[in-house]
Amino acid sequence: MNQRAKLWTLLQQNYKINFELISQVNVLITVKLIGGAKKSFSTDKIVLEKKTDTINDLVSHLIKIKPKNTLEFDTKNLIIAVNGVDSSALDGYDTKLNDDDEISIVPIIHGGSTTRIQFSITHSDIEIFDVLNDKKFHKEFLDELRSKYKQLIIQTINPQFLLNARHAKKILTLSLHAKKNKMLLSKKIETDILLRFAATTQISDAIKVAGRKLNMDFLIIAVGKKSSLSKLHSELKPFLRAKPLSKNNHTFLKKQFKVSKMHLSAVSSKDSLENIIVEKAAVLI
Repeated sequence: MNQRAKLWTLLQQNYKINFELISQVNVLITVKLIGGAKKSFSTDKIVLEKKTDTINDLVSHLIKIKPKNTLEFDTKNLIIAVNGVDSSALDGYDTKLNDDDEISIVPIIHGGSTTRIQFSITHSDIEIFDVLNDKKFHKEFLDELRSKYKQLIIQTINPQFLLNARHAKKILTLSLHAKKNKMLLSKKIETDILLRFAATTQISDAIKVAGRKLNMDFLIIAVGKKSSLSKLHSELKPFLRAKPLSKNNHTFLKKQFKVSKMHLSAVSSKDSLENIIVEKAAVLI
């Protein structure tokens, strides 16, 4: 089995990526309302027979049926889970809904703290930092950060190139597996990570499109021990987005990677775009 086949097989085994034609179904879903959302609708559960294709459609419909003179329904500050999975780990408000899905809606109560995006792959701990631009993040910032945290693998990327946390986990799985098996696309794993997010083997192209842009918000991906990640988090905390990875990059990524509607419709999963762009990263050699 060649290198690209090994990497793609790894993703299929770990995440059970299956490709089938999507069947058309009518959507009948249950919406559970938690916390303040119950006060907005004067109930803790709504069963919808109306067809709603995506979370965005669902939210629009809920706005229409909300009773008058009840608590405001703040659609910009919600945690929405589909069958127990946070939609931010799926396709955000573009997440497709299916028959018998159970949706849970919880209003976010802001308390000044930030959510940390952390996960582990084999024996490696990883954290993603969604950083708001500041004048302190000058051109040499990344080099200085790597020098200060030599025990961490650190890379910065253009936030538009990340679909969600699961997308990041799959890309990091590829890079860490490639490092372990001496199959990196470049001498350094930091470069391999950037190349796979950009889906190219050309370093200059990857830096140009998927690298951090000066004077703009950016993401930091760090790999290492939890203690070191916590120190880095403490340093970056004043500059972190309160709700990380909340931007919807679907449209941008479809255009960037030339993914057609026909291509998406041939992949039978809620994360079809994610699977397609991860496959592009997996087959690089």
